[in-house]
Amino acid sequence: MVLTESAHMAIGSKAPDFELPEPLTGKSIRLNEATAGATATLVMFICNHCPFVVMLKPAIAALAKEYQAKGVAVIAISSNSIQTHPQDGPEKMAQDAKTHGYTFPYLYDESQSVAKAYQAACTPEFYVFDKNLHLTYHGQFDDARPNNGKEVTGADLRLALDAVVAGSGLPAGFKARPSIGCNIK
Repeated sequence: MVLTESAHMAIGSKAPDFELPEPLTGKSIRLNEATAGATATLVMFICNHCPFVVMLKPAIAALAKEYQAKGVAVIAISSNSIQTHPQDGPEKMAQDAKTHGYTFPYLYDESQSVAKAYQAACTPEFYVFDKNLHLTYHGQFDDARPNNGKEVTGADLRLALDAVVAGSGLPAGFKARPSIGCNIK
């Protein structure tokens, strides 16, 4: 595992469109179709094996359910190579989605082209877009990390989602902190 910080995607950037397979259902999901009518969109780059993601999986599943009820579209993407990390392959992704009760599509980016378009560097990495798919937040879930003793709350991501759902900007003085995790392989 190589500890990596997320790269910078400019606030206001338009979400790059994509169409990716969802291993659990076998369907192909297109961003613009999956987000039609949503008040906001959360795009997450995650994987099955990274300890930074593993510790967040229950909180991610709960947060997704909560915000989907508020009209937020939620999408997760795994871009890791199955050559080097077979545990992140499509069959294991489908199993992981079932195990953790994901209520959102968990998509496979085999070519890593979507990760590159989003400038995603690590897992987990979180992007919040408004109803027009313009970036309002790119950063961490919260301050919790494996073995740092901090409680998983989703505080940073919740603040960003609450602001976009309410139609307001992030509070003055709020500075998004980069996500930290395993590099995308």
